[in-house]
Amino acid sequence: MTDLAADLAPTPGQTIGPFFHYALPYAHDRELVPPGRAGAVRLHGHVYDGAGNGVPDALVEIRHADPSGAVPAVEGSIRREGGAFTGWGRSTTDRTGRYWFSTLEPGPTRAGGAACFAVTVFARGLLNRLFTRVYVPGDDAALAAEPLLAGLPADERTRLVAVREPGGDLWFDVHLQGERETVFLSFPRHRDCT
Repeated sequence: MTDLAADLAPTPGQTIGPFFHYALPYAHDRELVPPGRAGAVRLHGHVYDGAGNGVPDALVEIRHADPSGAVPAVEGSIRREGGAFTGWGRSTTDRTGRYWFSTLEPGPTRAGGAACFAVTVFARGLLNRLFTRVYVPGDDAALAAEPLLAGLPADERTRLVAVREPGGDLWFDVHLQGERETVFLSFPRHRDCT
């Protein structure tokens, strides 16, 4: 008997998109909670390519804890109206590259930890989806102690923290390449796919 795994070489993923606006959006996909609900916050920004142009056909997904820091374990993320908070949403970008979510601000999932959104970005020309985090500003001690942020140079650290707007909303731009490239994360099982 031969070891097939030893004989097989990893192959690259298939180029992603651009088909997101056709097949993946669904009603209220970006509304984890209804806009205007008590406690709702808007997380929004743009997805930019390496030349600084908005990517009109990207898709951004978020997953995060609720305000108490508990990660929801609720089925039925696609059913929004009248359902429980699932902590998961999906937003396509518009023709300028803009995305937005109406959600609850996450709490830290561990004592002393920094609250964040887990973010996945899909866009044309990518062989695989990209992973990053968006940290919630405000708790400077927690942000300074966050292991991922502490391991980055100062300029890259700031690129992972959202900007709080005067009304309380959170602004975060994703840069796929270039001088302001967002810090993207890799996971062991994705290592051989890039």
